[in-house]
Amino acid sequence: MSDLIQPIRGSKGATILGPRNPAVEAQNPDILLPPETDHGGIPNLKFPFAMAHNRLEDGGWAREVTQREMGSMKELAIVNMRLPAGVVRELHWHKEAEWAYVLKGKVRFYLVDDKRQTLVEDLEPGDLWLAPAGFPHAIQGLEEGTEFVLVFNDGNFSENQTLLVTELFAHLPKEVLAKNFGVPAEAFNGIPASEKYIFRQPVPAPLEEVKRDLGAVNFTDKYVFRASKMPKNVFEGGATQVVDSRNFEVTNLAALFIDLEPGAMREVHWHPDADELQYYISGKARMTVFDAVNNARTFDFVAGDVGYVPKTLAHYIENIGDEPVRVLNVFHTGEYKDVSLNNWLALTPQELVKGHLDIDEPFMSSLRKEYKTVVKG
Repeated sequence: MSDLIQPIRGSKGATILGPRNPAVEAQNPDILLPPETDHGGIPNLKFPFAMAHNRLEDGGWAREVTQREMGSMKELAIVNMRLPAGVVRELHWHKEAEWAYVLKGKVRFYLVDDKRQTLVEDLEPGDLWLAPAGFPHAIQGLEEGTEFVLVFNDGNFSENQTLLVTELFAHLPKEVLAKNFGVPAEAFNGIPASEKYIFRQPVPAPLEEVKRDLGAVNFTDKYVFRASKMPKNVFEGGATQVVDSRNFEVTNLAALFIDLEPGAMREVHWHPDADELQYYISGKARMTVFDAVNNARTFDFVAGDVGYVPKTLAHYIENIGDEPVRVLNVFHTGEYKDVSLNNWLALTPQELVKGHLDIDEPFMSSLRKEYKTVVKG
C-alpha cells in the first residue's frame, strides 16, 4: 500500500489510514490530491458509464447517465446502447429530441416524419442521426452489430420511459384497433401484452431492396449526417469538427468533436448559451471547471466517462496520457458558440490587460488574435 498516492502536498494533508479503493483513486488523482488552484464547492461533473445501471434485454443492452446519476445534468442526458446483428430497438417516439453518434459497427435507422416522409438509412462509425421530439423511429444492428450513444435535450430523460408501439397497442381496446385499421378485432389476439424494447430479428435485407419493397413512398435523408466523411479542422496538436444547424439543418443540438494528441489541450474557454455534455471515446484527460465566486474543481476522465459543464463556466480539456484523446461534446443549442480566453485578452487593449493581471512579456506577445481551439503541448 506504500506506493499508493497520498493526499499530501507540502505541509497540507495527511496519509489515509482507513479503507481505500485504489482502482477508483488511480482514475481520479485530481480528486484525491487536487491541484493547489482548486477551491470551493463546484458539484460533481463526472460520471462513468461503468457505474451506470445496465439494462439487459433480449440480445442487447442499454445504460444511461441522467440527472439522477449526476445532479448537474439539467439540460442533457446520455444513453449508451448495444445492438448485435439484427437486434432491434423497437418502434417508438420521445417527448425529447434524440441526437445519436455511432461508435462501432453499422446500424440501420428508420424514421417517419410529420410530412409523411420515410427515412431508411445505414450509418457507420462517426455518423449521426436526429429524431425530433414526437417523430416515430427504430434502430437495428446490421451484420456486425452496432454500439452508439444517444443524447437527449432534457437531463431528466429516461430511456425506460419512452413511448413504445407495443405498449400503445396493448393499451388500446381491440375494438378501437379494429375500427382504426379496418380489420376484425381477432386480428389483434396475438399482440404482445407488454413492451419488447430490445429484441432479436433477422439481419434486414440490403438497403436498396428494403426501399424498393416500400414502394412509392416519399424518402428523405435529412435526419442523418455523414460526419464520418466530414473533413477535420486541423490544428497543431489536434483537430476538431463542428456539426450544428449550419451544416445539419434539422438539428437542435450542436456538437464539437475534439481530437487531442498527447500533451495537447482544448484551450480555456466557455459557452455563453448552452450546457455541454462530454463523452470520452478514447485516451486520458483532465478538466478544471471555474465558477464564481472563487470556485474551481479538477476532474480526470478515461474512455467511457461522461463529463458535464454548465453554460458560461470556464474550462479546458487536456490530454494527460500517452495516446490520443477523442471526446464528443454535445450542446443544448442548435448553433455552436464559444468564447476563448486567449482571444478575449488578445482582442482587448494591452494596457487594460496588463493593468488587470500585472503581467507583461512574454505573456502579452503570446496572445493569439486567431482562433485555434486546440493548442499543442
